[in-house]
Amino acid sequence: MTFVKVNNPLQKSVNNVFDELFNELPNFWNKEVKNSFNQPPANIVETANGYNLEINAPGRNKEDFKISVDNGLLTISYEKKAETKSEDAKSVRTEFSLQSFKRSFTLDDKLKADGIEAKYENGILKLFVPKKEEVKETAREISVQ
Repeated sequence: MTFVKVNNPLQKSVNNVFDELFNELPNFWNKEVKNSFNQPPANIVETANGYNLEINAPGRNKEDFKISVDNGLLTISYEKKAETKSEDAKSVRTEFSLQSFKRSFTLDDKLKADGIEAKYENGILKLFVPKKEEVKETAREISVQ
């Protein structure tokens, strides 16, 4: 008995769809899941005076945020270690929990790093990064001697 290979374009296209789906799914899953668990989403809006940066971080305490600027890199991090203990006469149970994230943004040299303001309200960390004032030369006349 001899097998004859049939060239069926429909079968190839269906196989390609499934191959692409299953080959791309792990990459998509790793990127999306990793980003969603480790880094909260951020919105950045430019205004005439600076930039408004909002980080979606509900259910956290403002005391646990750390915001720093070092060599033009704005870093926002959060770390909260929660410890719950349940004690009775026969046993002690301890559970540790760690919530953390870290986001960094590069600051342009046209921004004023020492004027950054931060506020946490309704689950949103809001930062305002002001722009430096541009030095404008005033027009003047030069007399010819």
